[in-house]
Amino acid sequence: MSQASTPGLMRGFAASFRRDLLIGLRHKGELINPLMFFIIAVSLIPLGVGPESQLLARLAPGVLWVMALLACLLSLDGLFRSDYEDGTLEQMLIQPQPLYLMVLSKVLVHWLLTGLPLTLLAPLLGLMLALPAQAYGTLCLSLFLGTATMSLIGAMGAALTVSLRRGGLLLSLIVMPLYIPVLIFGASAVSYALDTNPQSVPLAILGALLALSLALSPVATAAALRMSTNA
Repeated sequence: MSQASTPGLMRGFAASFRRDLLIGLRHKGELINPLMFFIIAVSLIPLGVGPESQLLARLAPGVLWVMALLACLLSLDGLFRSDYEDGTLEQMLIQPQPLYLMVLSKVLVHWLLTGLPLTLLAPLLGLMLALPAQAYGTLCLSLFLGTATMSLIGAMGAALTVSLRRGGLLLSLIVMPLYIPVLIFGASAVSYALDTNPQSVPLAILGALLALSLALSPVATAAALRMSTNA
């Protein structure tokens, strides 16, 4: 890639990012649904297991991470579907801008509107689960890394199922096994913080998973979109 083409690529990426962000902000229902699911699902846990603070604190890492994972999964099906249905995706496939940059902008918007709010909400819900204060920093950092990774991984599944009318179940089957390492190391990092053990190893692995996903997912998603639309 020549240096002369770099400003044009960045302008194309910025324009795509602004467009996707404005569209995402206009669809307030799709924006609020994952957050409401996260809040309601976590709020039901004390009602189901009882108010004992020690038990809730022990369950909190796994509960918060599982619910955040499901909330991210809930919002993935529409990642490319509206563009596919109105023909915008076909225009993206034939334009001179690299498709992986357009995919990256969509994933970034998805994380900003879903993953980041979930990360910011998690400490407030941690109070409901009697999560000790020393675990809040690790919880936010692990979710910051983990939700970004899940958005990148989920984009591949959304691309593979974009042409299916009811692809939600298949999408879950595709991405759920890939989410498991993120879930394991994310919950482990918070559990280590509860026990005042070093959290550097699980957090480093989460960072490595994010770097790997960032390198591979946009390219793989672009190829999946071309395959799904026969372009």
